[in-house]
Amino acid sequence: MLSFFYDMASTYSYPAAMRIERLAADKGVAVAWRPFILGPLFHEQQGMNDSPFNVVPVKGQYMWRDLERVCEDSGLPLRRPSQFPRGSLLAARVALVGLEDGWTPAFSRAVYQANFVDDLDIASPDVLAPLIAEVGAGPEHVLAAAQSDPIKALLKDHVRMAKERGLFGAPSFLTADGELFWGNDRLEQALDWAARHQSREHA
Repeated sequence: MLSFFYDMASTYSYPAAMRIERLAADKGVAVAWRPFILGPLFHEQQGMNDSPFNVVPVKGQYMWRDLERVCEDSGLPLRRPSQFPRGSLLAARVALVGLEDGWTPAFSRAVYQANFVDDLDIASPDVLAPLIAEVGAGPEHVLAAAQSDPIKALLKDHVRMAKERGLFGAPSFLTADGELFWGNDRLEQALDWAARHQSREHA
């Protein structure tokens, strides 16, 4: 099992979300999707109220060029959003609503497409509603559920879980034995680790 912590405003989480299920299936590793938001971690751990890529412009300039290369290598389209980072709170809550019915991965990928390809405001219910419909769920019901106390509490639990396990960015991958891997470029390594230790447990 590999827990995949991702924020739908996070740049490098985009290619990770688009690749993880295919790569995990090849390794025989199950993936637990853990949508969360990075804002509380950035604020509490690093004293920032913005993306590190905005706080340090030279780092941001490099990141966008690097992301272009990463996406090109993975065959993924990319358009730099006109607003970065976008609010991902509502999208994360909607993704949590889908966990029980299994449409969280497809919805999350659709949100990344909206944000990093179509340049749409993923904080808007009007943008999310058709994406919810695309995965076969009812937009009105889901958006109402996303504002419910249990879903709000679940998102807080995911943020708390991330803090307790030492996460500081996204995407992050946490193996069943507690190993933490950070970054899209560590996805393969995380899956290899999870697969090896999974096989040892079953030996």
